[in-house]
Amino acid sequence: MLKIYSWNVNGIRAVMKKGLWKPFLADEQPDILMLQEIKAKPEQVEEIPIDGYDAFWYSAEKPGYSGTALLSKTAPLQVVNGFPQAIIKKYQVSGDTYGDPNQEGRVIAAEFDKFWVVTVYTPNAKDDLSRIPLRHNHWDPAFLAYCKQLEKTKPVVFCGDLNVAHTPDDLENDKTNVGKKGFTDEERAGFQAFIDAGFVDTFRMFKQGKGYYSWWSHFAKARERNVGWRIDYFLVSNSLKAKVKSADIHASVLGSDHCPVSVTLDV
Repeated sequence: MLKIYSWNVNGIRAVMKKGLWKPFLADEQPDILMLQEIKAKPEQVEEIPIDGYDAFWYSAEKPGYSGTALLSKTAPLQVVNGFPQAIIKKYQVSGDTYGDPNQEGRVIAAEFDKFWVVTVYTPNAKDDLSRIPLRHNHWDPAFLAYCKQLEKTKPVVFCGDLNVAHTPDDLENDKTNVGKKGFTDEERAGFQAFIDAGFVDTFRMFKQGKGYYSWWSHFAKARERNVGWRIDYFLVSNSLKAKVKSADIHASVLGSDHCPVSVTLDV
């Protein structure tokens, strides 16, 4: 069995300073761990090397912002940072007033013997929805196209903070959040496009309904009351669906406003 985890750490140095990093690795023992929003370059992280893992970092050019990383007990065959130039050009993925997402360390793909693993930190739409055009017209179509391109060679497992609740069951207060960032028609359509293209939302293979969340606001004791959103996901190619043995949300793991999510594959 292969355990793959994904965690938006909201600053890996903060998790480490809280003393929560090593206990997480010891308790969960992920075979592959994909991180989002690391907010650091590797030379800034004190606990490197990370025992037992090959580590690959794709930090944002802007200090203390965004960024992804991949940790694996088995060395991948190759690691690719960012979208290929052909995808960037075709889908016109370029900068906006917030910056260039291609310089924000948002996508890592790693090839293993039997599949690709991809992690993504999808751009936030912003409170005023000013990044919706980037998301809807460029980023989401480009990311889907990239995953489908990789799928031509091997099945794909992709995970990360997609910054969207797909259905009303994926957030506690759906009625009051319709049309707001993370729950707009455009963002939800972007997610639905992954499903329509044949990718499977692994968590929903095992559990249905509300109450399963991976992100909580810092306000009003939202986490204690479990008033949250499910915006962190694992999706797999349909050809891997039968290999998925479990998919979990690890809400008890602290250190970030997100908790880890995972999938276990029989591969």
